[in-house]
Amino acid sequence: MTAAPLLSGQTPLAVRMRPVSLDEVAGQAHLLRTGSPIVALADPDAKAPGAVSIILWGPPGTGKTTLAQAIARSSGRRFVELSAITAGVKDVREVMQEAITQRDLYGQTTILFLDEIHRFTKAQQDALLPGVENGWVILIAATTENPSFSVISPLLSRSLLLTLQPLTDDDIGVLVDRAITDARGLSGAVTVADDARAALIRLASGDARRALTGLEAAAAVALSRGDDAEITADDVAQAVDRALLRYDRQGDEHYDVISAFIKSIRGSDPDAAVHYLARMIEAGEDPRFIARRLVISAAEDIGLADPQALSIATAAADAVAFIGMPEGRIPLAEATIYLATTAKSNAAYLAIDAAIADVRGGGFGRVPIHLRDAHYAGAKRLGHGKGYRYPHDSDAGILPQQYLPDELVGRHYYEPKNLGAERDVSARLERIRRILGDR
Repeated sequence: MTAAPLLSGQTPLAVRMRPVSLDEVAGQAHLLRTGSPIVALADPDAKAPGAVSIILWGPPGTGKTTLAQAIARSSGRRFVELSAITAGVKDVREVMQEAITQRDLYGQTTILFLDEIHRFTKAQQDALLPGVENGWVILIAATTENPSFSVISPLLSRSLLLTLQPLTDDDIGVLVDRAITDARGLSGAVTVADDARAALIRLASGDARRALTGLEAAAAVALSRGDDAEITADDVAQAVDRALLRYDRQGDEHYDVISAFIKSIRGSDPDAAVHYLARMIEAGEDPRFIARRLVISAAEDIGLADPQALSIATAAADAVAFIGMPEGRIPLAEATIYLATTAKSNAAYLAIDAAIADVRGGGFGRVPIHLRDAHYAGAKRLGHGKGYRYPHDSDAGILPQQYLPDELVGRHYYEPKNLGAERDVSARLERIRRILGDR
């Protein structure tokens, strides 16, 4: 087999392997169902071509440019591509004018693909409106940022917003395998060992472009050896200049590392916690999974010893969802360090589990009559709510009365620890229980 596709100066593998039709697109099945807007747009026999412009929102490498080009090729429409990084209002107007000419003289519809539309100013986005509204072009705009904040409302209202999802490991595997054998790709010039293939998929983290770029670089390393040209895990490590971590998102290493991460936070060791966080990030772990574990840790291991911990963990989860990776690593690290270094208490966690255990074991009784709802018909006749003492009528805001069912009087689920903010809670709860006659 020839190594010609790898010669210097060749078009990058990721570009050569772009699908020529929607049938070759990996992933995004939710957008490619029969009759979907994208499928209809790509159909050359569609009854009303060009009826809708679309905005594609998703992470890098999920196929935004690929979908736009596949639509143009499948439909036979004229395709013009602009980048918001380099294009200006003048370029947009020239495209619009040429689109009108092509439509009037040749009956040809133009697809305008605008990459990174979030980089366009309001004035630049305004220049797109006449063409979209009058149907001079079919706009396919791509963005990695939330269009609600980065695209002007008039353009959003005239377009259909479609959200792309990160590619799965299976999707990336299909792309890697196809690139190795396809004539547009490596034409079978190399093979790939199973662990090397797994490493390429893992390092891609759902980004098709990253996977194919890594494959091309690893293939060059393998071919340079002049042996059987099998890509090994060492070739992948050398090509991407990154140590390969033993980490399977569905296997033992996944559970071992996240376990060590949580236990390091619980054990108040921020250095170990950040280390395991880095291992997960570098291995391509889903940052949302990490964020969820931080929220659980804040509630389970810190609790009321530092009530702010849960807010910080939740804010980190929101930040990761909003800004994505790689920047999302920063709020994840901030929350990890905060949780590891603050006071710890599992008292709230133990309280709810103890209460649930009682309920499951039949440890519950009738709600005391003075606590029952007194609003519905017949409640007064049944005595519901009678004898209830309104706590706000007292200066202390607390009045002695029974709240637990008779069978559970004196049962204490929450026992605060003498740590952090819970130290104050403990002292306050002691006073409350004395007033309630519970101690």
